[in-house]
Amino acid sequence: MSERYSNVWTIAEARDGKLKSVSYELLARGRSLADASGEKLVSVLIGANVSDAELRTLIDHGADLVLSVQDDALDAFIVETYSNVLMDLVRQFRPNIILAAATNNGRTLMPHVAMRLHTGLTADCTDLQVDMNTGDLLQTRPAIGGNILATIKTPNHRPQMATVRPRSTQALPADARRAGDVQQINLKPELVDKRVRLLAFEAEAADESNLQDSDVIVSGGRGMKKADNFRLLHDLAKRLNGKVGASRDAVDRGWAKYSQQVGLSGKTVVGDAFQVLPELIARLEERKS
Repeated sequence: MSERYSNVWTIAEARDGKLKSVSYELLARGRSLADASGEKLVSVLIGANVSDAELRTLIDHGADLVLSVQDDALDAFIVETYSNVLMDLVRQFRPNIILAAATNNGRTLMPHVAMRLHTGLTADCTDLQVDMNTGDLLQTRPAIGGNILATIKTPNHRPQMATVRPRSTQALPADARRAGDVQQINLKPELVDKRVRLLAFEAEAADESNLQDSDVIVSGGRGMKKADNFRLLHDLAKRLNGKVGASRDAVDRGWAKYSQQVGLSGKTVVGDAFQVLPELIARLEERKS
């Protein structure tokens, strides 16, 4: 490839001025890739009202540089505008790799940008490595309903783009001694897509929000027989300090909301039965004794 691309980028997410936990999880992924390839790790924040002190925590958790584009026009996630901003940054800085979380925002923004850049995108990755011979990003994800793991690469196009399952890795411990810079970049007015505007925002109910951030999810499907029986799941989830999830069939029947849907057509929640079940059994045995 004749053009020079360098550095690993992770896309940070924020809400109400606070960075989401996936921002730090991505940095852990990005740090290992940057170290392997000898490149810098850059965290990109597009949004509004995130303080310098909050941005500094991205450096504490592994970033070498933070690129921050903030403006009131970016307070709401509007993919057309966010895509314009990210495209503008890519053209300026030419990153080699871009990682985002497989959240609602990441799953919407990354395909939009990949299409415009004419490059590849692998969704919902569970493992990422760098091929030291070629510099290609080896992007591993479940395929065929999770029955196999496929490793995908983008050898002929840059940047290489992937979304990563939330909670599939732990954030690195914060280290306030780390050196790094926060670069504030002014929003170019022409990047704001005026064809689209936010009319209203309806917050999710407390028991539906942040499903992917919950340590415990109690999920039900058609076997619950009717909507009223979902109260049993809510009661159990409350006692376990968890959230209620639902199958696609239960959502289609109106027993739960789409925001509660988990699985291939809903929110991805990470948990290996062979790790979770032994731990659950051990905890139950502790309580019995």
